[in-house]
Amino acid sequence: MVLADSLQQQINDLSAQNSATQDVVNGLQSQAQSYQDAINQLQQQISGLQASIDANKAKQVSLQQQIIDDQHQIDHEKAVLADDVKSMYVDGTPSTLEVLATSKNLSDFVDKQEYRTAVQNKLHDTLLQIAKLQAELQAQKTQVDQLVSEEQSQQSQLASAQAQQASLLSYNQSQQASYNAQIQANSSKIASLRAQQAAENAKLGNGLISTGTCGGGYPADALNSYGGHWGCNYAMDNTIDKWGMYNRECVSYTSFKVYQAYGYMPFWGGQGNAYEWPGDAQRAGIPTGSTPRPRSVAIWNVRPLGHAMWVEAVNSDGSILVSQYNYSYNGTYSEMYVSAAQARTFTYIYFD
Repeated sequence: MVLADSLQQQINDLSAQNSATQDVVNGLQSQAQSYQDAINQLQQQISGLQASIDANKAKQVSLQQQIIDDQHQIDHEKAVLADDVKSMYVDGTPSTLEVLATSKNLSDFVDKQEYRTAVQNKLHDTLLQIAKLQAELQAQKTQVDQLVSEEQSQQSQLASAQAQQASLLSYNQSQQASYNAQIQANSSKIASLRAQQAAENAKLGNGLISTGTCGGGYPADALNSYGGHWGCNYAMDNTIDKWGMYNRECVSYTSFKVYQAYGYMPFWGGQGNAYEWPGDAQRAGIPTGSTPRPRSVAIWNVRPLGHAMWVEAVNSDGSILVSQYNYSYNGTYSEMYVSAAQARTFTYIYFD
């Protein structure tokens, strides 16, 4: 019994560790999700900037082509102007007297002067337009170049932030893996300890004579006082019976047997441990003793939980036949003979 108690304590400690570790893992998972969300948001911003960069680079190419095309137009305009100038000048710029001297008459002189002025004005206007166009295109290109540079800088910063988030996520995931490995290791230890504890419990009697998933009349499906369902059809410790006990536990079965035999069963706080039953019975004015009697509840006071059994029969040699649930820590029904020596160590509760 001491060994079984010690094993149970180890199981409790490992279970507590697993619970605490699982809380840490849950927190890491939540943190990992926030990292992933940040990565996704940064990626959206990076993709948006990349689209803008691509559009602006296309604009750069377009502006550069416009500058080239305009330069070709400038060259063409210069060529046209050169022909016009050649038609005006042969050896430098003629003076007014020279133009007058070469004119046939006054009217021809006026025409030449007007033509000369028109060509000069056209040359001046064309050069102004060319200069203005070149300045506008260059300003646009400079603005686009600066915008592309700024966007590339922002994109680089976002990529750096994304890499940092990815690093944090990777570290988080490695922590999760480590904690999950610890939980798995503890779970393996718990399984091993439960097997050892079941082996120790087997020393309680002369061996099981009947076992099964359900038995002893324990209901497969019933309603509790909370409107919920309980019984053998449900996984162990998954529901609460009408007396506040977890289903398929030893105390749930003995509560049912008392109610079945005597028509009542006190509510002792619910979910109670078996070792607490003798004190609960005494406070409720229900007698207890050390002598086994059929249709009484036998309590084995091994800690930390104890074990409750229903006494089916008392033999002439003092040994007893009991029925029970969860003897092997798997929530199943069984029947068992207990030696007279062992039976004398139990506390019995008499509900009749």
